[in-house]
Amino acid sequence: MSAVAIPGDPPGGRRALAVWGTGVSVYFVAVIFRTSLGVAGLDAADRFHVNASALSTFSILQLLVYAGMQIPVGLLVDRLGTKKVLTLGAVLFTAGQLGFAFSPSYGMALASRALLGCGDALTFISVLRLGSRWFPARRGPLVAQFAGLIGMAGNLVSTLVLARLLHGIGWTAAFAGSAAAGAVVLVLVLLFLKDHPEGHEPEPLPHQGTAYVRRQIAASWREPGTRLGLWVHFTTQFPAMVFLLLWGLPFLVEAQGMSRAAAGELLTLVVLSNMVVGLVYGQVVARHHGARLPLALGTVGTTAALWAATLAYPGPHAPMWLLIVLCTVLGACGPASMIGFDFARPANPPERQGTASGITNMGGFVASMTTLFAIGVLLDATGDDYSLAFSVVFVLQAVGVSQILRLRGQAARRERERRVASRVETVHVPA
Repeated sequence: MSAVAIPGDPPGGRRALAVWGTGVSVYFVAVIFRTSLGVAGLDAADRFHVNASALSTFSILQLLVYAGMQIPVGLLVDRLGTKKVLTLGAVLFTAGQLGFAFSPSYGMALASRALLGCGDALTFISVLRLGSRWFPARRGPLVAQFAGLIGMAGNLVSTLVLARLLHGIGWTAAFAGSAAAGAVVLVLVLLFLKDHPEGHEPEPLPHQGTAYVRRQIAASWREPGTRLGLWVHFTTQFPAMVFLLLWGLPFLVEAQGMSRAAAGELLTLVVLSNMVVGLVYGQVVARHHGARLPLALGTVGTTAALWAATLAYPGPHAPMWLLIVLCTVLGACGPASMIGFDFARPANPPERQGTASGITNMGGFVASMTTLFAIGVLLDATGDDYSLAFSVVFVLQAVGVSQILRLRGQAARRERERRVASRVETVHVPA
């Protein structure tokens, strides 16, 4: 069945692709910087002379800043537009990456990661908003998945390129050199990015202070689709995020006895799998909205089963084939988390898209932050017992699934009501 054009829908096209590509390039670089610690975790522990708990604090602080800023960022995007927010983001995460390169102490390195997290937090919601302003609504799921896919390409760069630079030219040169990419995308944004196509300007929002902020957040939160989106994002994203952001390399090297090179190849497999699965999930969800929840819950269940098999394996190390399957399935976590936005997006009008996306995006990062901290504490408390430390994954998955099952009926009823109302309005639109 052909998609029905919605009155006022943006036209898409090559111009939209060029502008959106400029915005996504900022997110691409932000992900490189965000995940750079994932390939430098063991080096950071040696450089700053810290244990597992202190090492996890790098990523926890970065994610704490990121998660805490999601609702304010959504409000900023709704109010100021994409260009201003992305410009600020590029400035902040570039400064954070440079600071991390030259930090002489653990405290200064922590401050640099916090600054990086602040800039990173400004990027993804802005890119989602940019896509909704430049592409037709029916393209929303596919555009969002492509944004996530390009972000994972940034992860691939940090895994393959930055890791080699780190061990080839050293800590300071590798991190400082990578910061140049931030300056490049900043120039691109200033020269080429536009918030929306001509003739599709959003309604101006009058300045209403804290009352406006409270209304935006409250109205978004009242929608079951927003809350369901948050819990889908919470439950699906964090296993792969924790693995790639910090604990995957130590787990594979110290618990599974692999070389750094072989462990790096498995991290690369997670990223490549993410990119392939993202294309598939985006196409499926764009054509069949009813597949959203089965895809999300199926990903959670498969991930839990493979983690259980890996951690409970009776030998000293899990076999390579099992680790390969685990990393392949972990690659589906990122695309599954994007499905959360496909619940929040239709539940909110255009003027609340940034706020609703910010609420949704908090989910996975709160879960990741909690898991990063718990694993670090358990490793120190148990003498590096990775099987026990990684078992915290199952606890957070159980919490998330219970909330998804509780909200799914409410969200489905609201979506049906909204579709019926939309059809009635479309019928009455003059030809």
